[in-house]
Amino acid sequence: MLAALSRVKIPRRPSSELLLRCIFEQKVERGELSPLTLSTAPCSRNVGGVRDVSTSSTLCTKVRGNPKKREMSEKKLTRHFVDHRRVKLVAGSGGKGASSFHSEPRKEWGGPDGGNGGDGGSIIIKADRFVKSLAQVVPLYKGEDGESGGSKNCYGRNGSPTYIRVPLGTVVKEQGITILDMTEHGQEYLAAFGGAGGKGNRFFLSNENRSPMTATPGITGQERVLQLELRTMAHAGLVGFPNAGKSSLLRAITNARPAVAAYPFTTLNPHVGIVKYRDHEQVAVADIPGIIRGAHLNRGLGISFLRHIERCRFLLFVLDLSAPEPWTQLQHLRYELDQYEPGLSQRPQAIIANKMDLSEAREKLETLKSHVSQRVIPVSALTGQNTEELILYLRELYDGYLQGGGNG
Repeated sequence: MLAALSRVKIPRRPSSELLLRCIFEQKVERGELSPLTLSTAPCSRNVGGVRDVSTSSTLCTKVRGNPKKREMSEKKLTRHFVDHRRVKLVAGSGGKGASSFHSEPRKEWGGPDGGNGGDGGSIIIKADRFVKSLAQVVPLYKGEDGESGGSKNCYGRNGSPTYIRVPLGTVVKEQGITILDMTEHGQEYLAAFGGAGGKGNRFFLSNENRSPMTATPGITGQERVLQLELRTMAHAGLVGFPNAGKSSLLRAITNARPAVAAYPFTTLNPHVGIVKYRDHEQVAVADIPGIIRGAHLNRGLGISFLRHIERCRFLLFVLDLSAPEPWTQLQHLRYELDQYEPGLSQRPQAIIANKMDLSEAREKLETLKSHVSQRVIPVSALTGQNTEELILYLRELYDGYLQGGGNG
């Protein structure tokens, strides 16, 4: 019976690949497809007991193109400099103590064995010279809580400390009062203490009380609200009235990409770019939002803009040569700076006559030079004209700053 059944051939169902190839052959015979398509049609056959499947057809394989790196959008490249943050710190709370008694066969009076809870994690502010901005600082920091104690005298794990990395020159304030100035790399400040862990009932064991049932909870972590400010924002600051071309000039001499438009107050936050030299020296230049008349009286956002200028070591006054009398802009800018802080306009400086690509700029440039005694550098931020002279003079100001001991 078994021998007879072995001689009976059971018809096998054709595979899906074989059916698909038959359909291709029929379409070639009808003239709907070319014979070349048949060579790339999927097929399936058994060779030596191993199934061989053709994957040369596009129906069987995925088209893998070369993935190209997408360029960053202008919006992502336009990242402003953050030099002030208000942060709330909540340190971790301590874990609660355990209340338990030792349980073991033939040990009826094992005694208390509840362990203490772990301490909460503290929050530490650390100065890091590789951090250039406070953009990575978030408004709220929550420390890690300590674990609760366990039986068999097991203590809870302490919470790990939370580090807030800030640039050098960051001033820590609380309610307007300066607490600390972070000036050295690796300097740490314990901003919020973690809560202590609770005590287990083993801690309360004494000769008077041989079976204590008391266990204390952990202490809540410290909460504080601090203000972080950068004392030194950049080496040089571009100072000028709105729509004077400061953002375009920063684009021309640095790698920064601030927003540029044909209307005033395009820049609402400071942007910082880096000028790199061949000897690997780097000079930071900040694009300060436009100053208006009466800024020292806090008109608009005058005080916050002047606060940015206060932390620059030398100033670059950008004058708009398309104005009727550009030399009066310099007088008004110096007046606003001196009213905010006496002597602020006397820092090392350069006068930049922008928009030299205009037809009437040549005549106004000569008139401007007759009204001022300082050096005037004519440039065109739109075409990049004479920006090399500005970059070289910027290096002279920076070298003079270093020779003066780093005190602007």
